[in-house]
Amino acid sequence: MEIFRNKTAIVTGGASGIGKGLCEELSRHGANVVVADVNVEGARSVAEGLKTSGGRAVAVKLDATIEEDVRGLVDKTAADYGKLDYIFNNAGIGIGGEVQDMNLDHWKRIADVNMWGVVYGTLAAYQVMIRQGSGHIVNTASGAGLVPSPLLTAYSMTKHAVVGLSTGLRAEGAELGVKVSVVCPGFIDTPIFDSSEYVNTTKEDTWAVIPPRLKAMRAEDCARAALRGVARNLGIIPVQAPAYILWWLHRLSPKIVDAQSQKTIRKYRQIVRAKRSN
Repeated sequence: MEIFRNKTAIVTGGASGIGKGLCEELSRHGANVVVADVNVEGARSVAEGLKTSGGRAVAVKLDATIEEDVRGLVDKTAADYGKLDYIFNNAGIGIGGEVQDMNLDHWKRIADVNMWGVVYGTLAAYQVMIRQGSGHIVNTASGAGLVPSPLLTAYSMTKHAVVGLSTGLRAEGAELGVKVSVVCPGFIDTPIFDSSEYVNTTKEDTWAVIPPRLKAMRAEDCARAALRGVARNLGIIPVQAPAYILWWLHRLSPKIVDAQSQKTIRKYRQIVRAKRSN
């Protein structure tokens, strides 16, 4: 993918998971990579690994929930490199459990990172890219941003918002030279499953209702597939076949997906009741 050679890209949440995979793939294709993460030690480790492999990378501590810091990083990167070609707004957190067990703090916390963090990065980069007359904004949503996702409703809400932001801005930015894409991964093997908060439940019970035949995709494979979509300037980039299939099925027949979602929550409640009665 020669399109990324000598281009400059910011990747938020770059210290692990899909973000790390994106940094590695971008570097492999010759990009200047800014590895941005609240976990600065992790970001430094990724950047050092890229440089050891012959790439060009810097690590930056970034809390994506602080608008001034996000805007400052975008402006500084554009000034330092002369241009900002890509921003990957990828930082995110997870919260699992039923809505009836959650309070407003849960909703605010996940919205701050998954939604507002993306908004801050998008708006800052958009202004820079309009002035340049070029650039590509890539936001990480989820398959949960395309279909109903019981037990991940708060997470799904933020990812639906990211899809809406990205698809609407894509139309506005087209004639200004700014491309916008949204990546919607399926079930990817990343640390988010362990680092997520599970409200009045456990990771094991929450994910017990995932069909056992659905295997998690490696983060590096997800990053590679996402960049292929970015290189083709696709608007929505579903990654992993189940995410793509469920997206189309929900568009063609929402009732089928709704029925499956209700089956999922019934199965989950049966599991929880059985464990709590023992």
